[in-house]
Amino acid sequence: MHESVVIFDFGSQYTQLIARRVREMNVYCEIKPWNAIPILPENCKGVILSGSPYSVRDTKAPLPDLSAFHGKIPVLGICYGAQWISQCYGGQVAASNTREYGRAQLHKVMDSPLLQNMDFPTQVWMSHGDSITELPKGAHRICATDDVSNAGFSFEEQATYGVQFHPEVYHSLQGMQLLKNFVLTICQCSGDWTPGAFIEEQIRNIRDKVGSSKVIMGLSGGVDSSVAAVLLHKAIGSQLHCIFVDNGLLRQGEFEEVLTSYEGMGLSVNGVRASQLFYDALAGKNDPEDKRKAIGKTFIEVFEQAGAAIEGAEWLGQGTIYPDVIESISVDGGPSQTIKSHHNVGGLPEHMKYQVIEPLRLLFKDEVRLLGRELGMDDALLKRHPFPGPGLGIRILGEVTEKKVRLLQQADAIFINALKQHGLYNSVWQAGVILLPVQSVGVMGDERTYENVVALRAVGSTDGMTADWSHLPYEFLSEVSNKIINGVRGINRVTYDISSKPPATIEWE
Repeated sequence: MHESVVIFDFGSQYTQLIARRVREMNVYCEIKPWNAIPILPENCKGVILSGSPYSVRDTKAPLPDLSAFHGKIPVLGICYGAQWISQCYGGQVAASNTREYGRAQLHKVMDSPLLQNMDFPTQVWMSHGDSITELPKGAHRICATDDVSNAGFSFEEQATYGVQFHPEVYHSLQGMQLLKNFVLTICQCSGDWTPGAFIEEQIRNIRDKVGSSKVIMGLSGGVDSSVAAVLLHKAIGSQLHCIFVDNGLLRQGEFEEVLTSYEGMGLSVNGVRASQLFYDALAGKNDPEDKRKAIGKTFIEVFEQAGAAIEGAEWLGQGTIYPDVIESISVDGGPSQTIKSHHNVGGLPEHMKYQVIEPLRLLFKDEVRLLGRELGMDDALLKRHPFPGPGLGIRILGEVTEKKVRLLQQADAIFINALKQHGLYNSVWQAGVILLPVQSVGVMGDERTYENVVALRAVGSTDGMTADWSHLPYEFLSEVSNKIINGVRGINRVTYDISSKPPATIEWE
């Protein structure tokens, strides 16, 4: 078993970012709900306590007993985690005079293993409404900001540490160094969890789970499902039967292109045209969650029908990745809040014929790409932009109709092709066009028009959990706008979305 760090989730939406930072060190980590304390795996080298939307002064907040590991293995509390450590051992936590969110300058107060190889002052990211006003007996203040006296503390003899800020977010400029200090130096993890090791372990897990049964796998042409399929195929070979469904919500020409792209990869792929079934399921539905669940339900029904011809098929393979899980459901039953349901997480019927196998469920997008390279997959496929499982169904705000899909497909093709032609595609993490539920007045050929509005969306990201809008050249945006308005009958206005995540999401629904 690999050395690991366990992250106890107190409900923070940043918890998965902590996990991602630890993974970047080639150290395996698991996220567990706070109420799983004190259960630790045998190979656990350290514990991290996450932030939380709660206050430690609230009786309904997560208030676990930390004695199972405090003083026994290294512990790092982040924000709420630090406050709970402090309060647990006699310190005082009170409401701040002003809620502190955003950037702050951190100053070192005293030397500590947690702060080694860091330059001060340094920018950190704060997000809290409480402050530690008095440290517990035996704890020492190690860093502070202008507004937060106890921004970091340590129980050096017990190797227990707490920081009020969030080292896991990019805005904490030396946050990764702090986490390395904890994971690699204080916990003494060797960093032996690599893509190659993950592949070997997953192959064993898949074979143990599946046995001699067959797996049907949903392919979309995207990175996640492709890597999952190749990994499953490496593990069970001809027991894997892939199905690619034309749900009527794909990009223009994508059904044929995807089938062609899998030729020569050794995968057995059956293409199923089922557009009308999805259009019927979506008829009259305007709510994003209703649409996602309708697409997910129809997806499974199509699979059950297609899989009925495959004797011995007991498993459904899916390319679910970690951000899908985090945004759809709380981790392992923990308290994180749901952002939205993903069709391959929240839209599955409770009673379905197949058991689900998700070999990438605990990986972030960049980790999936690294895994694909380790598996020898074509780099062109691995660099494809993420495309949501529900496809254009969640890029059409409001009710989805075949006519709207055709309209959006044309506009989307113009945008994506232009990105490729101008050498911008690989500098953008994800891009697409959104069809808005509004119409606007325009003038075309001296005639008044009343037609649809679309929004272009392009973002930069590393993991999909946070994203900044891409600063595409004005000349490029002007060219795309002209091409869409002149080339797509029914659209007379193009806008550009300059929202970042958070507070916005990458997709509009």
